[in-house]
Amino acid sequence: MDVILLERIGRLGQMGDTVKVKDGYARNFLLPQGKALRANEANKKRFEAERSTLVARNEERKSEAQKIADQLSGKTFIVVRSAGETGQLYGSVAARDISALLNEEGFSVGRNQVDLNLPIKTIGLHKVTLVLHGEVDAEIELNVARSAEEAERQAAGETLTSADAIYGVDDSLPADGFFDPDAEFDDEDDNRRAPEEAEGDEDEAKD
Repeated sequence: MDVILLERIGRLGQMGDTVKVKDGYARNFLLPQGKALRANEANKKRFEAERSTLVARNEERKSEAQKIADQLSGKTFIVVRSAGETGQLYGSVAARDISALLNEEGFSVGRNQVDLNLPIKTIGLHKVTLVLHGEVDAEIELNVARSAEEAERQAAGETLTSADAIYGVDDSLPADGFFDPDAEFDDEDDNRRAPEEAEGDEDEAKD
């Protein structure tokens, strides 16, 4: 569907641009949100006639979005989810979940404003960008954990998906019997062993 943008939209274009978008995106988001008009001659004339009003309205929306961005930017939200020992979630945290969380916290953010390419599927700290307006973004952090206590530990810098956190094993130490080919050996130890080996060779020769 061809639409006329009524404000700057991220990857689409600037106000007044005529762009082609998927029908569902236009019907479910751009048109009902007042961000675009169907591209036809009547709407093109309407846009030109109302351009100054649209510019003023866009600036007002931008200002409101900036106020929300100032409150949200850098803020951390805790999300408690069930997960296995490796940190893999039994499910995921999707854009709609983030939108619902923010609305519960008093911020009006639609799921279409959550810039999330793929759902979050592991515990940990995750950065998420919110597109609050075509010219205003905000970055928040989601602390996804199995409990509030684990969220505190993650916030303190602890990684709960390491072998040490899961099994009580320090994964920075080599396993028993591990041979490191790059390890350096003491030349004195080699020299001490050399005479003993030589004596052994002499005894074998006498026998």
